[in-house]
Amino acid sequence: MKLRCWGTRGSIPVSLTAPDIRAKIIRALEGAQGRDLSRPGAIADYVDGLSFDIAGTFGGHSSCVQIETGGTEHVILDLGTGVRPLGAHMLATHGHDVPQTYHVFLSHLHWDHIMGLPFFTPVYIPGNRIVVHSCHPHAEFALRRQQAEPSFPVRFEQFAADIRFEIATPGQAFEVDGTRVVAHAQRHAGGSYGWRFERGGKSLVYSTDSEHRLEDEAERAGFITFFRDADAVVFDAMYSLADAISVKADWGHSSNIVGVELCQAAHVRRLVMFHHEPAYSDTQIANVLAETRRFEQITRDGHVLEVLSAWDGLELSL
Repeated sequence: MKLRCWGTRGSIPVSLTAPDIRAKIIRALEGAQGRDLSRPGAIADYVDGLSFDIAGTFGGHSSCVQIETGGTEHVILDLGTGVRPLGAHMLATHGHDVPQTYHVFLSHLHWDHIMGLPFFTPVYIPGNRIVVHSCHPHAEFALRRQQAEPSFPVRFEQFAADIRFEIATPGQAFEVDGTRVVAHAQRHAGGSYGWRFERGGKSLVYSTDSEHRLEDEAERAGFITFFRDADAVVFDAMYSLADAISVKADWGHSSNIVGVELCQAAHVRRLVMFHHEPAYSDTQIANVLAETRRFEQITRDGHVLEVLSAWDGLELSL
């Protein structure tokens, strides 16, 4: 199994601004002072050695993750704006003339998780099959309403692909193209659901837009069971712990600290922090990652948990 991240921001897509890029260039040039960059390849070597927040970006698309399961059909988690470049990648890989089947698993129906649908080119190609899996019985209504006038000029009925909806029940496992799938209810306005995927001895959990009440032991135990021994957990770490339990309590999101504690208790192999705060710069996200890794080290009790921050373009083999 392989994880590919196409959109990792929370709540709303964002983009780098001219001042953001200027600040990165300044930091890079300041670090180059006194270095001999005259030899062939020296500049590339220097850039490759810069920290990710200077030389790269965590990106700005809203939630969209792909799982390559090893099967012949495609698995997509949420339809944020990251699904647009995912669609372009699918067409470049498979072409327009070979029908494909896409299984879309929705965490919930808030706008940032469905707004990419009309920009997902495969929906306009006859012969493609798109199966939308959700625990929300009104998922079809939500996606149709998004396309209705005056919100968008292309109506849902104008999509050429065969689109169907399958309603799942939390806790009841089912199989999709040889992959075992099960959903888990989460605390979020309007309801949200995490998804666990298992195939060939590997497992991945996608758990975004989920708030965790530290005092609720039954809820905590349920998530530990849901995360148990996963090779990777993609986790909503939008807030700091202080914000999550004070000014942003009941906003439906979690923190890096809670992510570490749950994944440590569940013996997860990798924690992939996700749904980044849209107001955070690349440097702020990088600082959160460094702090989270330090927290994991000082709270480690034998089990080593690898901590990553998701970014648009991240590929991770399980």
